[in-house]
Amino acid sequence: MTRTPWFERRFAAIDDNGLLPGILERLRGTPARLTALLAARAGSPDARSGWSPAQELGHLIDLEPLWLARVHDIAAGRSELTVADLTNRATHEGDHDRWPLEVLAGRFDVERARLVAALQALTPADLERSARHPRLGTPMRVIDLAYFVAEHDDHHLVRLRELVAQG
Repeated sequence: MTRTPWFERRFAAIDDNGLLPGILERLRGTPARLTALLAARAGSPDARSGWSPAQELGHLIDLEPLWLARVHDIAAGRSELTVADLTNRATHEGDHDRWPLEVLAGRFDVERARLVAALQALTPADLERSARHPRLGTPMRVIDLAYFVAEHDDHHLVRLRELVAQG
């Protein structure tokens, strides 16, 4: 089974804000799924073909401030979402490999709790606003952003699972 590369993914708008509680549950559950995945690892996988497990996890941590900024962009009525660094400089320069995976998982858990709290604090009016996604060129509402983040989480959890299986 071949995974679609992240930058080739497209995201259709979600019309039903009633789906947001389920997406929030996915976002809230990512740290637990991550912890379970890390507990299943056996040894240190060879990551020469890409990022190491610590870099994959560090990347998730690195992007949490972007997701939070984008939530605030939409709530504030901005026309465009904060631009991501598509070179992933923070991950490449983050020296994530110096930290035990469990420490990184704990940091991710703290950062993700901030994002979920911000999403839960939004008003019904906030849920109707949208802002243009700079790379995709499409408008995103909060539900679209939350789904995008959940899919990004899963994209990297799949890679972590591959790395764990190599170990």
